[in-house]
Amino acid sequence: MYGGAGVHVTELVAQLKRLCEVDVHCMGRDRPGVSVAKPDPALEGANAALSTLSADLVMANSAAGATVVHSHTWYTGLAGHLAAMLYGVPHVLTAHSLEPMRPWKAEQLGGGYRVSSWVERTAVEAADAVIAVSSGMREDVLATYPALDPSRVHVVRNGIDTDVWYPAEPQAGSSVLAELGVDTTKPIVAFVGRITRQKGVAHLVAAAHGFTADVQLVLCAGAPDTPEIAAEVRTAVEQLQASRAGVFWVQDMRPTDQIREILTAATVFVCPSVYEPLGIVNLEAMACSTAVVASDVGGIPEVVANGVTGLLVHYDATQGTTFERDLAATVNELVADPDRAARFGRAGRQRCIDEFSWATIAEQTLEVYRQVAPGTT
Repeated sequence: MYGGAGVHVTELVAQLKRLCEVDVHCMGRDRPGVSVAKPDPALEGANAALSTLSADLVMANSAAGATVVHSHTWYTGLAGHLAAMLYGVPHVLTAHSLEPMRPWKAEQLGGGYRVSSWVERTAVEAADAVIAVSSGMREDVLATYPALDPSRVHVVRNGIDTDVWYPAEPQAGSSVLAELGVDTTKPIVAFVGRITRQKGVAHLVAAAHGFTADVQLVLCAGAPDTPEIAAEVRTAVEQLQASRAGVFWVQDMRPTDQIREILTAATVFVCPSVYEPLGIVNLEAMACSTAVVASDVGGIPEVVANGVTGLLVHYDATQGTTFERDLAATVNELVADPDRAARFGRAGRQRCIDEFSWATIAEQTLEVYRQVAPGTT
């Protein structure tokens, strides 16, 4: 489990179990309360797409007796598609991203990217219902798969648990900021995300050369997609650290309480994604009462209310370094007005409470199940 889709499934399942019976089939490590499908050991060392599909076969075989099967991401799309055919039940698919809109994945999967794209297209076009995590994502789904009946595409957004993500002061003796050496009397800009083309880490590091001199950058960025992008980011960060003080790179995955502390302490959280169907990480920052500066791509404008909970920066892949300059200027603008940043932060947390409850999202998901399986309770 990693990334926004992993958070979505974890939180959605917890709420759905209050409303209906749920069996969870997943990949990865063993964990209580779920069935873990292991890839075929005969495929050890094979292209990752093939081993993923072998785990899908295990999941499909295990889904007998379900009223509805619900898959998340291409990793399980084939499992949902095959289970629907095997057992004659509806398949609901949540689209957290779209393979054709992530061409950089060819660097990671090679020919497996063509396999993942085929799986996604097959599953999406055959699904009884497709859930998009934002209105922008719904538009992308329909543009990417025009054969899909628009009436089958529903919007159910990601959510946030504001009892887990909240403004948190450092704990005496266990402060991650103190461990890193961050000066909490100076402005802090924070980023949390994987090192992948999608998240725009390289754009942020380039923009940071233009941050005001006293601004510190806490870069929580790890799990690189490929050795190549890992090397690119490492070189870029080292060059940034050589040119200015106050650059802190956290490469390992930190527990929630430490990320919560970093987000709370930040003057601004930056999300420079070049593709983002919604962006749970923005909700996490907002729930910690932190102002957000983000690119205006995908579903981000549905989360970050421009001029209310943060500021949006236009991203256009054809405009070279314009985005990076604008990103730096916008961060500097907000850092220079801490009262405004604080107002954005307070408004952001209230928006999370009012509009992004996981309980509401679970109810909306259950309603989609009822539509594809009439007669169910």
